[in-house]
Order: sequence, then C-alpha cells, then structure tokens
Amino acid sequence: MPEGPEIWRTADFLSDALQGEPVTNLYFAFDRLKEYETELQGKKVEKVEARGKAILTFFGNSHVMYSHNQLYGKWMLSDNGEEPDTNRKLRVAIHNDRHSAYLYSASQIEMLERKEVSEHSYIKKLGPDVLHPDTSYEDVIGQFTADTFQNRKLTTLLLDQGFVSGIGNYLRSEIMFYAGVDPHQKLRSYPDSEKEALAKATIKLSERSYERGGHTNDPSIIEALQRENADKTDQRFFVYKRTGRRCHKCGAVIEEEKTGGRKIYYCPSCQIEE
Repeated sequence: MPEGPEIWRTADFLSDALQGEPVTNLYFAFDRLKEYETELQGKKVEKVEARGKAILTFFGNSHVMYSHNQLYGKWMLSDNGEEPDTNRKLRVAIHNDRHSAYLYSASQIEMLERKEVSEHSYIKKLGPDVLHPDTSYEDVIGQFTADTFQNRKLTTLLLDQGFVSGIGNYLRSEIMFYAGVDPHQKLRSYPDSEKEALAKATIKLSERSYERGGHTNDPSIIEALQRENADKTDQRFFVYKRTGRRCHKCGAVIEEEKTGGRKIYYCPSCQIEE
C-alpha cells in the first residue's frame, strides 16, 4: 500500500491537472454516486489534498470526494481525453478542458459535504499527518511523549494511523534506523533523547521520501552507490528489504524479523546496544 509520501505526490499531480478548472464531464462506476455526475458538472475543483492514505478532492459547490486507494487503487492522468490502456476497473473519471484524471480499482469512494470531512470515520481517527503543511514538530513529538501510547510496542505503534498518519512498512524501518533505536522496545522504554530522535526522523524521512520519489537514503550515499552501479533497493533505502547486505554506515549485516505479520529490517550494530 502506498505510504504518505506517495499519496501526497499523487495529490500534487492531481492538483496540477484539476485545480481551478471546471469539470466538463464526470463518471462514477458506483450507482450510489451517479447523481453527482450532473451535479458537479461545470463546478471547479478547488484543491486536492492527502489525509493519511486517503485523498480529498474539493469541488466548488462544497462537495468533497473522499477516496482511499487501499492496496490496489491507482490514479492515472491523460492529456488527450483518451483512457489509459490498463486492465484495471475504472471507478472515477474527472475531465476538464486540459486533462482527465482516472481512478482505478479503488472501492472506498464517498461524496461528503465539506462540513462532514473532519467527522469522517477514517479521518477523525488520524494522528498528525507529517507532510501536511499545518503539522509541526511539536505535534509529532507530542505523540511520542503522550501517555496514551507509552505501553505500545514501537514497531506496532509506527503503523498505527491514529499515532502518526502516513507511515507504512518501509518508512517504519527507515525511521527506526535513522533514529538509531532498538526496534524491540515499548515506547516507554526509550529515553527522551531517543523519542526526540524518532520524532525528527519521522519528519526528516517522510519529507525526504516525498521530495526524492521514495528515497530515504542519504543523497551522498545514493550518489556513491550510483557510481558503483548498485541496485535500486540499495540506493533507495538504509535497511528496508536489504536483509543480508551491508549497512551503508557501519558495514554490519542487515537483519530482518517478522512482527505483527510484517517484516522489519534493522542494523544490529547501529541500533542495538550490547
């Protein structure tokens, strides 16, 4: 499933294609949404935003389309009105005079009134979205120090969208590595200095992944690896999916283990004290 940086990049390219433009034609696959095909025609798309792993499309008549890609949903664009060549099931199509945006394979699509957005069952449970412009460092460190979360295991907590939204499996392992913390503890076991390191890593790597197309590795390391023709996973990540390979920073062998049905990756030298 795409993580926060990927969802925000999707929201950005949808904004570039749709924002400020009147809708010339609209298609919904689901019968419950068919009435909006005519109701929204001629209305401008005001903005497109990410919230956690969902996307909100704001229309000029106060309606907001909520969509969640889940595992298989995907947005695609066309400049000539021709539908992309794909075997995916079309769920939504938004057309204007310049572009067409197509949402495939997603099943969670709803139309809301603007006043209903904050109370949506998914959105109201979200923790701070690191990439949202209104989110501050204080918001993020406040989650790491809140009493509510102290008895939770860090590896589980980082995937909880009610803790910090937008983090998924690759960011989880990368954040723990960048912060230099042992991934096996409950949150209360980490000293304040490590909680601060985790908060900073959460922001730093989410922003880096957003800006660099999913790369969380240090740019200087990436440049060196490119000169060596290293494979893409080695270039992209510190530890994620690099089991058995050498840590970019200390040379130790990266390890993996399964927790909660999903794998984490870590450096036993950089992260675990003897």
